[in-house]
Amino acid sequence: MPCKREAIPLDRVIAVVGCDGAGKSTLTADLHAHLQDQCPTQFLYLGQDSGNILRSILGLPLIGPAIGRSLVRRSQRAHGDKDKSAAPDAITALAIHLLSRWRRHKFRRMLALNRRGVVVIADRYPQAEAPGFYFDGPGLAASDAGTAFVRWLTARERRLYEDMARYVPALLIRLNVDAGTAHARKPDHKFAMLRDKVRVIPTLAFNGARIVDLDGNAPYAEVLRAALAAVREIQRPSADFAAPG
Repeated sequence: MPCKREAIPLDRVIAVVGCDGAGKSTLTADLHAHLQDQCPTQFLYLGQDSGNILRSILGLPLIGPAIGRSLVRRSQRAHGDKDKSAAPDAITALAIHLLSRWRRHKFRRMLALNRRGVVVIADRYPQAEAPGFYFDGPGLAASDAGTAFVRWLTARERRLYEDMARYVPALLIRLNVDAGTAHARKPDHKFAMLRDKVRVIPTLAFNGARIVDLDGNAPYAEVLRAALAAVREIQRPSADFAAPG
């Protein structure tokens, strides 16, 4: 699902991507800690984050708890469905679409921070090349199957991700790790899912972003040093990187 729209550079966004267990959370936290002493910096999680949308729906009077749990349960079941060619039912498609809308809401917040001169350290980054929430892509695969409503939701979600993918971070750090190591670090995650992530994420181009690939199997001190060196490289061409305004 390539994104053909013109890229829009974001000069103050640093994204970290990779398989679960690669060290994204630790690295984004440390990058934020190092940079916040130099300039206004904020951490932002750009993953699916079904927990927050569930909490929002649970707040609805009377019907909130039942609907919220049902929507998230259906979307999670769809993610693990082995038959990816089968079109989801309308309620499941709506649940997946709402999760993508929540991600777009957070993405717009990131754009606003970038415009204000705040450096954003993003854990994960949406893309429009490969479908699947596993890869931070559209949750609804493009298909002619399903009802007219499901097809409409699928097309709307695809455009949503294509629009987000237009915005290219100043730096994208990709942590690469093998599936065995990822599963050892995240034993509660399904091995098949981790294996798919290890296979697909290294192939993504993120609309021509400047990508630095790091070995997530290496000692963490080495990974952090390499990441900070990559950040310094993008700071040099832009004298005002640390001086918003």
